[in-house]
Amino acid sequence: MTVVRSIIRGVGAHLPKRIVTNDELAKTLDTSDAWIQERSGIRQRHIADDSELTSVLGAAAAKQALIRAGIDPVEIDLVICATATPDRTFPATAVRIQNMLGVTKGAAFDVQAVCSGFVYAMTIADNFIKVYQFKRALVIGAETFSRILDWEDRSTCVLFGDGAGAVVLEAHHQKGTREDRGILATRIRSDGRYEDLLYVDGGPGSTKTTGLLRMNGREVFRHAVQKISGVIEETLVETGYSADEIDLFIPHQANKRILDGIAKKLNVAPEKIVMTLDKHGNTSAASIPLALNQAFEDHRIKDGSLILMEAMGGGFTWGAVLARW
Repeated sequence: MTVVRSIIRGVGAHLPKRIVTNDELAKTLDTSDAWIQERSGIRQRHIADDSELTSVLGAAAAKQALIRAGIDPVEIDLVICATATPDRTFPATAVRIQNMLGVTKGAAFDVQAVCSGFVYAMTIADNFIKVYQFKRALVIGAETFSRILDWEDRSTCVLFGDGAGAVVLEAHHQKGTREDRGILATRIRSDGRYEDLLYVDGGPGSTKTTGLLRMNGREVFRHAVQKISGVIEETLVETGYSADEIDLFIPHQANKRILDGIAKKLNVAPEKIVMTLDKHGNTSAASIPLALNQAFEDHRIKDGSLILMEAMGGGFTWGAVLARW
């Protein structure tokens, strides 16, 4: 008996042209390159200009993923865009990307789980594929977080950046074993009791404004290591793998201290962790596909590589995806 798995056929990424270094931020903020690097591991980030909308970044990343997959846009029947910074309140940014790419069938919609958005979107797409509702999906993480930052708050604005990444998923029949290619397991979680630890202080239904990002960094760090480690362990138990069998960990790029804490808790070798936050900062839902793309371009991913992706974001939301390349 065979099962349907969601195979990753292609990956792509796109970053805004402008690069902002820590030294540039230090010209207008009470901060320094050393202070930012010590607390986060970030050296620079990409910042979108007015023409580089979330949809524009997402469409560019998706085009690259489609080219690498060798799939024409007309063959795609599902587009999911994970974003907390949509172009408009509605319609969904995914619908705009669908139109930009020339995708004319199926469905397109956004997923809003902040930094966990890409993991949520991968989980949703995988479930649709497994029940034969769609055959080929574009899963995109795209953000212009610079639009919702308080550029006078040095504790938050130095941490984030803009960008987009995308993958093409395709249904394939596999044997139904732990050696299958494709997505092997997903886990998503949330707990609204912690909403006020990481949020945006506005919205059309409350303040009638976009609002700005607010964060209790100390508490977010404390919860992140515990919750992400827990969901990773659940995913490994489901599939029968141990942490040392994972070839590559591709985490949400939030903070080097968080990544180091998770690695220590799970006893993961540093060389197995893909880290791009020094160049990109925290790009929220875009960070995992951006890191995945970097690993692909660096030839760190090979046929058969076992990859674990994980994230935690505002809400709190968190989750993990285990896949074989």
